Amino acid sequence: MTLARGSVAAVDFGATSGRVMLGRFDGGTLQLEQVARFPNGPVRAADGLHWDFSGLLAASRAGLTRSLKREPRLCSVGVDAWAVDYGLLKNGRMLREPFHYRDERTTSAVQAAHSVVTPAELYERNGLQHLPFNTMFQLEADRASGALSGADTMLLIPDLVAHALTGVAVAERTNASTTGLLSVRSGGWDTDLMDRLALPRSLFPELVDAGAVIGAASEFGGLPVVAVGSHDTASAVLGVPATQPDFAYISCGTWGLVGVEVERPILTAASREANFTNEGGVDGRVRYLHNVMGLWLLSESVRQWERGSAAIELGRLLAEAAAVRADVPIFDADDPVFLTPGDMPARIEAWFVERGEQPPHGRAELTRSIIESLAETFARTVRLAGELSSRAVSVIHLVGGGSQNELLCQSTADRSGLPVLAGPVEATAIGNMLVQGRTAGLLDASDVDGLREAVARSFEPRIHLPRSRQAASRSDR
Repeated sequence: MTLARGSVAAVDFGATSGRVMLGRFDGGTLQLEQVARFPNGPVRAADGLHWDFSGLLAASRAGLTRSLKREPRLCSVGVDAWAVDYGLLKNGRMLREPFHYRDERTTSAVQAAHSVVTPAELYERNGLQHLPFNTMFQLEADRASGALSGADTMLLIPDLVAHALTGVAVAERTNASTTGLLSVRSGGWDTDLMDRLALPRSLFPELVDAGAVIGAASEFGGLPVVAVGSHDTASAVLGVPATQPDFAYISCGTWGLVGVEVERPILTAASREANFTNEGGVDGRVRYLHNVMGLWLLSESVRQWERGSAAIELGRLLAEAAAVRADVPIFDADDPVFLTPGDMPARIEAWFVERGEQPPHGRAELTRSIIESLAETFARTVRLAGELSSRAVSVIHLVGGGSQNELLCQSTADRSGLPVLAGPVEATAIGNMLVQGRTAGLLDASDVDGLREAVARSFEPRIHLPRSRQAASRSDR
């Protein structure tokens, strides 16, 4: 695989922050520069939790303006973001700020949808892990409230940004695969399911694959807008520096997405009962994974502790947690009780008390409990992913913001018994840029494995060996 010289921009929205990154292909490696970073989070309105999409869009435009000042010959821009949430449009205008997936409006919508199509049939049709905020349930809530009657188009968040830049409405396939309305077998919209749920087919735009040129952003001199793996996990998994096929991945940030990459969906009864999902990856790969609550548990705890007190320095808190020598109790990091915003430390304490167990005491112990609980859930999920997919996993790649958490990486290695290769932190932006680079002719990789060669060449991960393996290594010296 060869690389030419050129630059692309990535707009990357996460659940707690957004960024605009420059990627420079220099003929041998990919180099990153963060041009803009801005906060993101839920906004409480009279009707529930929303995203400040208008603010995110304005910040993205400002970041692109700065990017073009740095690189006037920018080849293209690609957009990725979280899944499931969407904007409703009428004649090209957004009708309201998108709802936040943690809003509780879908409680009755889940029951209504399941009265039409059972969970077992849904899994057979869409292959998705049941999550109460999946797009189809949100759309059912909008249908029941009458909100769909005034809309003619539904666009997921990355497609909504692309539309704002180009005026073109499309649905990139990796993110569309998370809606629950894409056939896991054909890769096309499941129009029969739409009809049964009384969702207008006309809401759903044309599907495109990662690598397609959506259109040109006239406000930025005709800059091409390229469809990437627009579900951020699709880009993050592409950005894994894997050099062998037998790896598991953990894309760790607000959520922890834990799984393996497979060629075909796995739709067995055991897979459905384990609540594993089959989501679209770049070039037709399947991301077979389970959503774990992730570092939301820690960030929401810190947010609670900071209410009415001084800001907490995360590095110091993690150092204090690492210094805890006694064993700490662990909890089920997958429990839905932890999904919504609120007093996370109180909910974790209640989880233990309700089971007659002693909760951790103080911030350091609770932080250590969160880290160890996440690591145990990660390790268990990796083992299960390997069993359900009949894959022999020999290494775990942990990418995203969580890869900076040394305690989490080491604990995951210890509890899984597998080496954990940590980084790159910006795997999502990297995966975004790889697709753009291939479209622009900056690299000639013919498949996903070839694209990952550029990652491995450009970003060296930190290796965390299981402590038992470390001890054996020292005894051999």
